[in-house]
Amino acid sequence: MAAKNLVIVESPAKMKTIKKFLGSSYTVDASMGHIRDLPKSSMGIDVEHGFEPKYITIRGKGDLIAALKKEAAKADKIYLATDPDREGEAISWHLKAALGLDHTDKKVYRITFNEITKDAVTRALKNPREIDMNLVDAQQGRRVIDRVVGYTISPVLWEKIKRGLSAGRVQSVALRMVCDRDAEIAAFIPQEYHTVDAAIKNGAKTVKASYYGEKGRKKTLRTAEEAQKIVDDVRNQDISVTEVKNTDRVKNAPWPFTTSTLQQEASRMLNLSTQQTMRIAQKLYEDGRITYLRTDSIRVSDEAVAAARSYIGAEYGKDYVSSRPGSGKTGGNVQDAHEAIRPTHIEQTPAMLKESLARDEFRLYQLIWKRFTASRMTNAVYAQTSVRLEKDSHTFTASGSRLKFDGFMKVYGKDQDADEEKQDLSFLKEGMTVRFDKVEDVQHFTEPPAHYTEATLVRALEEDGIGRPSTYAPTIGTLLGRNYVTKEKKNLYATELGIAVNDLMVNSFPSIVDLGFTARMEQQLDEVAEGKENWKDIIAAFYPELEKSVTEAKEKLGRIKVADEVTDVICDKCGRNMVIKYGPHGKFLACPGFPECRNTKPLLEKIDVKCPKCGSDIIKRRTKKGRLFYACENRDCDFISWRKPGAKGKDQENS
Repeated sequence: MAAKNLVIVESPAKMKTIKKFLGSSYTVDASMGHIRDLPKSSMGIDVEHGFEPKYITIRGKGDLIAALKKEAAKADKIYLATDPDREGEAISWHLKAALGLDHTDKKVYRITFNEITKDAVTRALKNPREIDMNLVDAQQGRRVIDRVVGYTISPVLWEKIKRGLSAGRVQSVALRMVCDRDAEIAAFIPQEYHTVDAAIKNGAKTVKASYYGEKGRKKTLRTAEEAQKIVDDVRNQDISVTEVKNTDRVKNAPWPFTTSTLQQEASRMLNLSTQQTMRIAQKLYEDGRITYLRTDSIRVSDEAVAAARSYIGAEYGKDYVSSRPGSGKTGGNVQDAHEAIRPTHIEQTPAMLKESLARDEFRLYQLIWKRFTASRMTNAVYAQTSVRLEKDSHTFTASGSRLKFDGFMKVYGKDQDADEEKQDLSFLKEGMTVRFDKVEDVQHFTEPPAHYTEATLVRALEEDGIGRPSTYAPTIGTLLGRNYVTKEKKNLYATELGIAVNDLMVNSFPSIVDLGFTARMEQQLDEVAEGKENWKDIIAAFYPELEKSVTEAKEKLGRIKVADEVTDVICDKCGRNMVIKYGPHGKFLACPGFPECRNTKPLLEKIDVKCPKCGSDIIKRRTKKGRLFYACENRDCDFISWRKPGAKGKDQENS
């Protein structure tokens, strides 16, 4: 007997997982993502008639649509089960249109689930609904605005700088943030300051104390003379212990992950890029291991809270079970449409799944599991001791702490405990006098702000209300892919090309790269999802200024020359200094004499390791497939290794 019900999801992996939960009366098929989109060859927006989008079937999807139509014809009920967000809602809407389900007597339903488990899927099938056009319009509004911005400004970049460049509503703001930070670092002038550090002997051990200020008031020491006077005043003198405070300090358990906090922590703990994190999390979600991965909420369902409390009580004891509710305080930009990211079953510990997951899947699952488990555990408590020491008008302080109750740190955050000042100050009593075993002036200079990393850029975008959880990873991917930004040891740096593009955007399209303007537009698009705004009205109000700016930029701007970075490598064909160029596979060296001289070479990056065979420099190289290996710079030496020389493990050498 033919299946009476058809369930359509996006991906084969999701399809495979859901098939396990449903009986023979259900057929499960996949749309393989979007099936309709705007054309690539033109803007695809009818600007003259209300900004109506012109959708076309994505190339190569014709046979798939035909097959889905056949399955739909056999079914009595059709369930559109794409992802539970605006993008998923839009895919369901496009599916309904492309499969001709708008004009049929068949029952067509929209179902969503935050996790791919039997209970969640069954519950969704029992509670189907209509497609939410407010969510669809919010997605259409974002897509159309992004298309209008990209397809009107990008040709200006092609004309004024070079072909192949692009601008974007979120992308251009993110680029501006990186460029502004780089400029701030370049303009930074270090300021000198000093500290006076002292050591107090306690038997065989010493504890640290530091100069605080004068008569209990904090003071910054700007010169060596100021610091040296204090050193001279307290050296070999009796120092009075005037105050000893013992308090308990509570360290709050973390909240479970949102998309941005997962990306930040995966970068810090696992050294994964934002794109790697999202790709792995998508696989874990589709396999039914974790809840939906695109969320800005810290809310957790009552069932998941109850399951966590039960597990923690059984595994660690009742003292570790938190009474924290399922939701916490959220910021103004939070949609709260989905739960936080958590394991679908807390009972499935990382150890239980280790053999069934790939290495990075296991590491990310373990991070998510630990974070969620910790979020339902009690706070950690530190016993904190603060000591004030005085000599005449000079005030010194010392502090120390010890972990009194580990709470959530039993499963998560133990690395942060290493940052605690673990000095034992119990020997210091109020009223006693001590002598500094050592006291010295230490010179410092103020540090510039740090370069953005992928993790800190995501945090900054989120804090400023720029973009949404689904946009962070592709935005950073575009900046790197277009060579507007380069990444070195996690730090992001604007390239000469990126700076040129940003300068043009700031001068000619200031509203597009204005953080406040972009954040307000995000809020307006959120209001479309809530049924409070019409997406076409938003674009109609925005478009005239954009059109005017494009016209002015084309008329007033001259051609912008982007200087290539010159190296000390000499072209062995014509003798010029070679320059760094960017290609599909990254940086390479090219002769600036093109087209007369077409010489190119791989860019050889040296590392701080010498060749174990001949002592020359070791350089990084890549195979044609992009795999990294290490080789000797000396062409007469045959040393080569997959592993970094000096790293653990036996080097593989080819002779």
